[in-house]
Amino acid sequence: MPPKAKFTRDEIIQTALAITREDGFEKITARELGSRLGSSARPIFTVFENMEQIKAEVMRCARDLYRQYVDRGLQQELAFQGVGIAYIRFALEEPKLFCLLFMNPNTGEKRVDQILPFIDESYERILESVQVPYGLSRDQADMIYQHLWTYSHGIAAMCATGLCRYTMQQITERLTEIFRSLLMSGNIGGPKIPRHALSTSGICSIHKKAETVAPIHDE
Repeated sequence: MPPKAKFTRDEIIQTALAITREDGFEKITARELGSRLGSSARPIFTVFENMEQIKAEVMRCARDLYRQYVDRGLQQELAFQGVGIAYIRFALEEPKLFCLLFMNPNTGEKRVDQILPFIDESYERILESVQVPYGLSRDQADMIYQHLWTYSHGIAAMCATGLCRYTMQQITERLTEIFRSLLMSGNIGGPKIPRHALSTSGICSIHKKAETVAPIHDE
């Protein structure tokens, strides 16, 4: 008869997640887990076979948490912008988890059109938020999203590593400017989007709306 587990599966996972949030994914060890749980490492392995299983669960939790940010972003009036802001907010509020999911060199070298679906399971929903409201083809939406992600990732990476800080208004204005420029440039594999379409979609008025949104971690 196997020994009775001293800790539940969820207690171990949440403790490993807490270690990751505070100190980084690489700090998850059997010894550190045991110390946090007030025990030796032995009871952990009555629940999990090895540390790889625990780390896989932490990855799952990190993805689930990021998905919640994306879901909230997609519910915004301008979903494409909401997702970009959600991505950066995740980096600000969960820097260790952001680095785990989006700054991990172990994903291997890939083209940008390959890496987005690989690292983000919400890719199709995000693409739709760009494609549908503006009547774009999938290829056009994909190209715009690649540009937006590259720009958003740069801001998010700077925030996650503490290199610099942005307010919500600054983030909103920058993402809006990039998006408008892409739509109006005609360089996304199709015709330019008329200026009046940008206005009726709410793009031109978003700067005023940004002033009513609370800053993200603003001092």
